[in-house]
Amino acid sequence: MNEQALARVRIVLVEPAGGLNVGAIARVIKNMGLQQLVLVNPKCDRLGEDACKMAVHAVDILENAKIVATMPEALKGCQRAIATTARSRAIETPLETPRTVLPWLLEAPVQSALIFGPEDRGLSNTELNYAQRFLRIPSNPEYPVLNLAQSVGICAYELTQVQQQLLTRDQQLVAGDQVLTSSASKSPSATAASYTNEESDRADLDHLEGYYQQMEAVLLNIGYLYPHTAASRMEKLRRIFNRAGVTTAEVAMLRGIFSQMEWKLTFLPPDTTQP
Repeated sequence: MNEQALARVRIVLVEPAGGLNVGAIARVIKNMGLQQLVLVNPKCDRLGEDACKMAVHAVDILENAKIVATMPEALKGCQRAIATTARSRAIETPLETPRTVLPWLLEAPVQSALIFGPEDRGLSNTELNYAQRFLRIPSNPEYPVLNLAQSVGICAYELTQVQQQLLTRDQQLVAGDQVLTSSASKSPSATAASYTNEESDRADLDHLEGYYQQMEAVLLNIGYLYPHTAASRMEKLRRIFNRAGVTTAEVAMLRGIFSQMEWKLTFLPPDTTQP
């Protein structure tokens, strides 16, 4: 049911430094019907005076917030993730607006994440690598950088609007006010239902991260990657697989290939028959 769509979205804050911001974020996500807040290596006390003062009646969001040390922990169980950025990056994937990209988090019944960077620097290129799509909020080019809590508030509002559209269309379907005549005319809610089986097989992002780490180690070992260029090459490889939407079984197969390569490199003697 689409009533549960927002409950599946987690707001991930990477190294938040200000208790006032964290408290304000807790308040606005509760205002908008979201429930999950994850803090990655926070630099402030989520239950401190500043945070609780700004949260007002959303202290329960702070109390229930999950504290983790790394991004893979924050994304454990998620199949979709969007990262936010305030500036253009040297990445091939386009930067999308909230209204364009955020429906993707709700259109399938899977766990998803919306990732925000620290107040002083935003997300690094390494941190952006954990996401499949990227969001930038359009703003005044003379002063484009928004406060962290403002950014979360804008995105939370847009997510709420998407959910309301899904609920409205569900109600129309139940009442018989909308007839689906072709696959091209499916509503988002009907599309979400069709995604159920397909999306449930998709590999979680933490499983993909384990695969990426193994792939990088093997490719370094065989000389395809070099230490000084590994990061940029791996960014491109990550984006290939992120776009592909590989399943859990496919990740297992790919990891099996690399495991066999690791075994051969470790235990088999070198081939001396080649000149």
